[in-house]
Amino acid sequence: MKTILTGIRANSELHLGHYLGVIIPMTRLANKYSKDYNVNIFVPDLHSIVSEIDGDLQKNIVRTIKYYLAAGLEINDNIHIYRQSYIPAHSELCWILNCVATMGEASRMTQYKEKSEGRESCNVGIFDYPVLMAADILLYSAEYVPIGEDQFQHIELTRNLATRFNHKYGEIFTVPVKTADQVKFMGVSDGIRIRDLLNPEKKMSKSTKAENSKIMLDDEPARAAKKIMSATTDSLGKIKFDMFNQPGVSNLLQIEALINDRPLQDVISDWAGETRYGELKKKVGESVSTMLTGFQKKLGEISDDEVFSLFQSGEDYANKVATAKLLEVQRAVGLRD
Repeated sequence: MKTILTGIRANSELHLGHYLGVIIPMTRLANKYSKDYNVNIFVPDLHSIVSEIDGDLQKNIVRTIKYYLAAGLEINDNIHIYRQSYIPAHSELCWILNCVATMGEASRMTQYKEKSEGRESCNVGIFDYPVLMAADILLYSAEYVPIGEDQFQHIELTRNLATRFNHKYGEIFTVPVKTADQVKFMGVSDGIRIRDLLNPEKKMSKSTKAENSKIMLDDEPARAAKKIMSATTDSLGKIKFDMFNQPGVSNLLQIEALINDRPLQDVISDWAGETRYGELKKKVGESVSTMLTGFQKKLGEISDDEVFSLFQSGEDYANKVATAKLLEVQRAVGLRD
């Protein structure tokens, strides 16, 4: 069976961008394809410690999986949920891939540039985590890795490392499909990137200090609606989807479409010719409020024990698959007979 794989860090409470860009698309994909694919949903806790943890990491890990369940993930035997650090093969394959990757290609990663910019120094994990991400993917022969737009570079790095390794040692790794095909498989026209409500030139980020710039998944629904009402738009006076010239308005249209699981073009058509930004904000605010109300109710009904039971079975599976692949790699490079 082919494999679909995704992961999301557990550094803090997640926001609407994570929900619409990762959790909902992955939940829908899993429910659609898990009869015919292995679906790996893991918490990349090794990636999490690259930067500061907001709150208790262990509680964040459990809560992250609860988000998938509250979003409607339908568990079956082909859905595997695990914690990255509980699978030692991730770390060892990362080291081997470090000996395949070059400093040049790692230093060209946009996220490394952004996170290191203005710092006198940064930890090596910030530089190296795309290689660990490649290990996360290649251990399970994952062809499809649903991702946000900001991760496209890392998929291409993974493809390059797998191809380079295979060229030297034989066909060991399955090369993930190209990013354009990843996006097509997700069923969206482009990578999903929810924007900062106050500065729509940037993506929504949990690290942004301005509280009204982001909608957190634990926000009170009424408060979230007020944040939408204060969102930055523009002075053009027309509701049109144009991320370059009207990113604020376009972001609201995108949120409305994704929350209601409607084609973006249909939502755009609904608002064609309209000029009142306040009406659009009111409608999107209502949609966000309704979503959060239902989501938070479901979240409160999921126990920690349910999550730990999923970890136990998922980690048994993941260790078997990852250890077998790692042994292939070790033999190929001469570390094992």
